[in-house]
Amino acid sequence: MSDFNAQVIREFRENEGRVGGPFEGAPMILIHHLGARTGTERVTPLMYFPQDDGSMVIVASKAGAPDNPDWFHNVRANRRFDVEVGTETFPVEAEVLPREERDATWPSIVETAPGFGDYEKKTDRIIPVIRLRRAA
Repeated sequence: MSDFNAQVIREFRENEGRVGGPFEGAPMILIHHLGARTGTERVTPLMYFPQDDGSMVIVASKAGAPDNPDWFHNVRANRRFDVEVGTETFPVEAEVLPREERDATWPSIVETAPGFGDYEKKTDRIIPVIRLRRAA
């Protein structure tokens, strides 16, 4: 997976935040999260979903795997980190949406990107949704 992610990150940076392949046309973000145990900075490419209030949400789907992605644990442990969107880099504060808000947001995510609905069917876990707000 890291080779795939490295290719997506390179393409993202070479094309002002746009990538092709399975993510063609999708809004992409690079999150610079710190390892919960190591403190090592890692960069992960993800789809994001702009919200009406100016925030963005990301989804910890791990393609429907039975466990959450590693980056999710890092984001919960270190809620403030930088993101790249297009050609801009800025700090954000992350919040895991409470279940009720997550459930209210989920249908619009699946409508925009139906693959997330497929991932939900593949797993017994509730796939977390994380709100990112620009930090001062």
